[in-house]
Amino acid sequence: MAGGLVALLDDVAVLARAAAASIDDVGAAAAKAGVKAAGVVVDDAAVTPQYVRSLAAERELPIIKRIALGSLRNKYFIILPAVLLLSQFVPWLLTPILMLGGAYLCYEGAEKVWAKIAHHDAHGAGGETVQDEKTLVSGAVRTDLILSAEIMVISLNEVIDEPFWSRLAILAVVAVVITVLVYGVVALIVKMDDAGLRLSQRAGAVATFGRGLVKAMPVVLTVLTVVGTAAMLWVGGHILLLGTHELNLHFLYEAVHHVEVAAHDATGVLGGLVGWLVNTVASAILGLIVGALVVLVMTATLHRREPKVAAATAAATTTGTDGANPVPPSRAAQRSDAPADRAPRG
Repeated sequence: MAGGLVALLDDVAVLARAAAASIDDVGAAAAKAGVKAAGVVVDDAAVTPQYVRSLAAERELPIIKRIALGSLRNKYFIILPAVLLLSQFVPWLLTPILMLGGAYLCYEGAEKVWAKIAHHDAHGAGGETVQDEKTLVSGAVRTDLILSAEIMVISLNEVIDEPFWSRLAILAVVAVVITVLVYGVVALIVKMDDAGLRLSQRAGAVATFGRGLVKAMPVVLTVLTVVGTAAMLWVGGHILLLGTHELNLHFLYEAVHHVEVAAHDATGVLGGLVGWLVNTVASAILGLIVGALVVLVMTATLHRREPKVAAATAAATTTGTDGANPVPPSRAAQRSDAPADRAPRG
């Protein structure tokens, strides 16, 4: 009996070591997969604070908590089942889907660059209209759905060769870690100025530090926006570069790889860093070109229709109760009345 007990304990120890090794493998794979999604994560952390900027200070953290819970629901109940089913039954679809997501990232990044050049807000945040909390949270969760889907597909692409249950465990870990990371950083960002104000009311060096925090907030948000935009162009372009290679369109990948290898061989000790920089810059340039083309297409099609839809809506509201349409004003009258009818631009 003693021998049987020892054998049982030995089996338990072996199983425990195997479980620990599996957990380590899942953690390492989750970290690797999460790093690949860094560009989307940075942009998510840069975009989300905009949703709470017009709220009272005491409502900021509750709203961020609600958005974070919505993000987890997106990942666990919509995105995770979808990507696992795709990877299990139609894995060949993942590369085209990933490339579509990469093109979307390039579009978002290029749109932000254009917004900076043209001095307008790419996301229409110029107006300061106050929304109710339910509408605000719903809009933020819808935006998060797109970004979370991109994060999960990028992560899945890194562990596509793992068994089904390993993929499930890895992506589940990525979903939690990414959500906690993004919304933890967002909470710190939106509360940094409040903490600075409180510290500035004290004496000595603490007050100086508090005033520095308050002054640093605009700089932090600007840096986050710039880094997020650059990361989106880099990640989106890199996804497209690898995707074309996997679809047997090798010329772009081979051209970049040739320049990368040449730079690596020409710079000696710094070859690894220089080669990575060459690949990163080439990916970002590709992302900017693709994104600019998508912006042009969107501007020429979808965005051009928006004024027509608005004009049609305005015409419908001016229709008389008897069903007769009033005589439209002249173009000169429309131009003279336009400033009074439109909300001021931000």
